[in-house]
Formats: sequence, structure tokens, C-alpha cells
Amino acid sequence: VQLQASGGGMVQAGDSLRLSCTPSARTFNSGTMGWFQQAPGKEREFVAAMRWSGSTTRYADSVKGRFTISRDRSKNTLYLQLNSLKSEDTAVYYCAATTRSLIFSTMANRADYDYWGQGTLVTVSS
Repeated sequence: VQLQASGGGMVQAGDSLRLSCTPSARTFNSGTMGWFQQAPGKEREFVAAMRWSGSTTRYADSVKGRFTISRDRSKNTLYLQLNSLKSEDTAVYYCAATTRSLIFSTMANRADYDYWGQGTLVTVSS
């Protein structure tokens, strides 16, 4: 299964973007999908995740109130709405997925995701 991420771009501080991630198959209907970011020279870090059922979501403290994760079942697509972007949000954003329904405490762990997209670059200029 492949994850196709898109929607990145170059924007100004305060602008918005919406990232999309579409799996090549409907494999994760009982699982968990999420977004991670990797800034230049830094480790890949957790941003947000949700169970595909919609029952549980989790956000990194740095994006709470600014980013929103959601999914469209009919389109089999995961989204990340990025609002009030800051220069420190500049990073490659990766979509990740697992067929397991992760509990809240494990949603931020990279090791718990089995599938990764190719990444989409978000550049925020101040």
C-alpha cells in the first residue's frame, strides 16, 4: 500500500494550507493515520493523528488550535489543515498509517506506524 501526500507549498506567515494523503487501497479503515514533520537537520516529529473511525485524535502541543486533522471516508483521504502558519512550521510533512487502532498514548510514536508517504514540503516565510 502506498500513501500519496500532496498540498505542500510556499506561503507567508499567517497563511493556510491543506495537506492531503490518499492510500492506494482502503487498508486503514480500522487503523490509525497521522502526520509527522521533519525540519532541516532535525528528527522527524509528531504533528497529529487520528483513528480512521474518528473516535480519537491527538495533536502535538505546538500545533494545537492551529492545525486540524480530518478524513473523508468517501474519498479515502486524510487531511491536515494548517492555519496561522509560522516560519517554524517549515518542514517536510509525512503521512503515516497503520492498520492498528492505536491508543492515545502511542499515537505520537513513529515506530507504531508501518506505512509512510513520500512527504510534501511546506515552506513558510516570515
